Amino acid sequence: MDIKKMFWHLNLLFRTYKFKHIGSYCYMGKPLSLVGTKNISLGNRVRIYPGCRMETHKGGQIIIEDDCSIAQNFHITSGDSPLVIGKKTTISGNVFITNIDHEYQKIDKHIMEQPMICKKTVIGENCFIGFGAAIQAGTVLGKQCVVGTNAVVRGTYPDYSVIVGVPAKIVKRYNKETGKWERQ
Repeated sequence: MDIKKMFWHLNLLFRTYKFKHIGSYCYMGKPLSLVGTKNISLGNRVRIYPGCRMETHKGGQIIIEDDCSIAQNFHITSGDSPLVIGKKTTISGNVFITNIDHEYQKIDKHIMEQPMICKKTVIGENCFIGFGAAIQAGTVLGKQCVVGTNAVVRGTYPDYSVIVGVPAKIVKRYNKETGKWERQ
């Protein structure tokens, strides 16, 4: 671990009491904003680069499992229920993940004064999330999914899917019988 990452590790150790759980060998570059840290759990060897913004609201939880690597300017929000990022997942820079939508039906009320709508959002194990992707509320990614750069993702996607576009769709799946990634 280089000197900068060692500093990030020590800085996170001093904040351990603020989090629900921080596993071994974690580090976090200087965050932009941390809200509701008592509901944030980091597994072992979670590595987060500078500029992250993590928020929990109304009892929401953020659970980042073991061996995850998260690049700069990561933004994650959770309200009302757990948002889970599975083991060995890699998240590129400028990625947004949420399990919150905002109600907007009442046109005489500001959107932030309307109720939050929380939907199950889970990132499976060993996924790769490309630069600038937005994972919206109600998204469930299976094991080892690949999300392309700048994709806007909502929905349920099976294991071993390559997901790209706006709105995102599956363009490839791994075929266990042929041992190859095949176009859809």
